[in-house]
Amino acid sequence: MCGRFTLTDIQEALRVVAPFVKDIPSDIPARYNVAPTQPVAVIPNYEEPKLDFFLWGLIPSWSKDAKIASRLINARGETVAEKPSFRAAYKRRRCLILTDGFYEWIKMPGETRKTPHYIQMESKAPFAFAGLWEIWHSPEGDEIRTCTIITTEPNEMVAKLHNRMPVILDKKDYDLWLDPEEKTQQDLGHLIKPYPAVEMMHYPVSTLVNSPANDVPETIVPA
Repeated sequence: MCGRFTLTDIQEALRVVAPFVKDIPSDIPARYNVAPTQPVAVIPNYEEPKLDFFLWGLIPSWSKDAKIASRLINARGETVAEKPSFRAAYKRRRCLILTDGFYEWIKMPGETRKTPHYIQMESKAPFAFAGLWEIWHSPEGDEIRTCTIITTEPNEMVAKLHNRMPVILDKKDYDLWLDPEEKTQQDLGHLIKPYPAVEMMHYPVSTLVNSPANDVPETIVPA
């Protein structure tokens, strides 16, 4: 799964991932420990793609309870086209979720607790997770936009830490993923795959990251 990630420089992320986005706010803080149910920076497949902020944790449009969001922070790529919670969004509502790294935890021999590792590109460049988004209307009439990160089997590097990894899209596939037209599994299935391990790196970090309250630069400092 993917349960925490970073976006330490949104200006750079937009320059690398979505240079077509204009009117970028200048007061968006760096995020070192993004956690579920918090707002995340996304590029949805609107007719005119732009930067937006959705809550992390999908609430299907038909759900009667917003609490489901905490259980739907990830969508398994193998079943995303069939699962009732995700299939409509997979067809019609896709997004790029901006990031420059994510965390996974591993229990080392002789240790009583898991050690967090920070995973990023070898180049340290920003990238994008494959995401889905939904619109949910609360009983009070509020419109809430939420998102989830698609996951897949891990590459050889991430497999040392976890049995899943987020789907990281190649730049050449952004246009297809953001196409507002309805898509099928035949159109998109080839994008749901592990990102090449040779282009990625990881290192252990402090257990500071274990608490979402610690949204500080120290969480990505090598331990």
